[in-house]
Amino acid sequence: MVDYKVLLTTSGLGSRLGNLTKFTNKSLVRVGDKPAISHIIESYPQDVEFVITLGHYGSHVKEYLTLAHPERNIKFVEVGNYMGEGSSLLYSVSLCEEHLQCPFVFHACDTILSKNYIEDIDFTNNWSIGGDGDSSCYRTLNCVNGKIKSINEKGELNFDYVYIGVSGFYDYKKFWEICKNILTNVKTSDLSDCHVIREMSNFVVKKTDEWYDIGNIDSLKRTRESIKGTIKVLDKEDENIFVFDDFVIKFFFNKKVCSDRVARTEKLGDLVPKIVDSTENFYKYEFVKADLLADVVTPKKFLSLLTWAKEKLWIEKEDNSFRDNALSFYEDKTFKRINKFLDKYNLEDKCDYINNDNVPSLYDMLYALNFDKLVGDRPTGFHGDFILDNILTHGGDFTLIDWRQDFNGSVDAGDMHYDIAKLNHNLTLTHKVLSEGLFTIDCNEPNHINVDVYIKKLNLDCKKRLKDFCVSSEIPYDEIEILTSLIWINMAPLHEHPLDMFLYYFGKHNLFLNLYCK
Repeated sequence: MVDYKVLLTTSGLGSRLGNLTKFTNKSLVRVGDKPAISHIIESYPQDVEFVITLGHYGSHVKEYLTLAHPERNIKFVEVGNYMGEGSSLLYSVSLCEEHLQCPFVFHACDTILSKNYIEDIDFTNNWSIGGDGDSSCYRTLNCVNGKIKSINEKGELNFDYVYIGVSGFYDYKKFWEICKNILTNVKTSDLSDCHVIREMSNFVVKKTDEWYDIGNIDSLKRTRESIKGTIKVLDKEDENIFVFDDFVIKFFFNKKVCSDRVARTEKLGDLVPKIVDSTENFYKYEFVKADLLADVVTPKKFLSLLTWAKEKLWIEKEDNSFRDNALSFYEDKTFKRINKFLDKYNLEDKCDYINNDNVPSLYDMLYALNFDKLVGDRPTGFHGDFILDNILTHGGDFTLIDWRQDFNGSVDAGDMHYDIAKLNHNLTLTHKVLSEGLFTIDCNEPNHINVDVYIKKLNLDCKKRLKDFCVSSEIPYDEIEILTSLIWINMAPLHEHPLDMFLYYFGKHNLFLNLYCK
């Protein structure tokens, strides 16, 4: 058994990550398939005890770790004053004194090291880890004979290493003595472990050639380029997904969305993975060993999917309010999303020349649209985001993932037309196309807009199968195409520039083509 503990401070705001920490804690930002805090925890032996401070969205950190690492020995310390006057990193650390009456490691929650890195460190003295980096972003270390001579503030030109935010305090009693003295006599918000290290002696420097920082947007981007994952979804501020060997964890800032998704598993049954556990903002389900249909789809498999969905998913339901509910979902939501997008850029809804077509204003086209014709004949079961990236295939069968919590408030009955339109959308705009920017939008000429997107021939072949399926099932494919255009328009305000602009004008142009050019 190890004779030290590990201190992780997750109580800070993580403001340098912008909107990524608007709805959750910095330590839960995904890197590869897992959040940063999991990478850190997994770099230590199984029997080490962690002391973790909680502040900004501390409940999220606690819920997540309870689900993801139930086998780990973790003590949580609440930090009431984690922002504003009197707050600091060192203040948060000081609240952990009673739990750290032994040698301990301080590990910043935005620093990731290689697995089992600590096995190479002699923990019979005090030590800090230094690495390569830019002094404008990090405090730095000057060393003499392998020991720290000084810790410099950011911007120092002459230094040996940057300080990466990981230190071992073998002389823990001295640490707490100095910590108390500093907090008593110095009142600034930038107090940290570095201020204690400056007052201590005999700090050995351990050099690392491999370390990753997620503390700001640029360093997070670089870290993600090095630590790859299997997840192929666009970042969302208020939800996330984490994949482990045996389970998957989903996060939702909205607690009702989370609880409704869990509740929907009872309706979907064995069409979705089994839920293992859940909390207010997270749920955990079994990992299904299968291929993502987006990676292995063929026209034959695609047709098998449609047959499977018709038999097992899109089964008839009872819902007297179905038609009114669907109309509200299609019409009211579309107008709200358009207004949201126009307000975002202070744009006017007007005629535009898109791909050399004179396209009327969106409002004019929507007022001419018969929304009632878009709704299916009857309520059915539904997925809600029925795209190839949300479908697993194994042994000729299928499993649905990332199901939606409701269809405009209904957790049981929806419109299969919407599922089909989402699938149709995905055959044109795949996750790969959107995430890799395989689309173009050119607005350089006044009132002239050009939009284009890369589409694989395989996807066009699948679209032909989808159209044939609709014809044989007496589903008007022209209405599915119109609904698909509305989906793109509705997606626009939910994404960042330039994807939002592309979706808006691409959707607008396709709505025009489907309304007036067929």
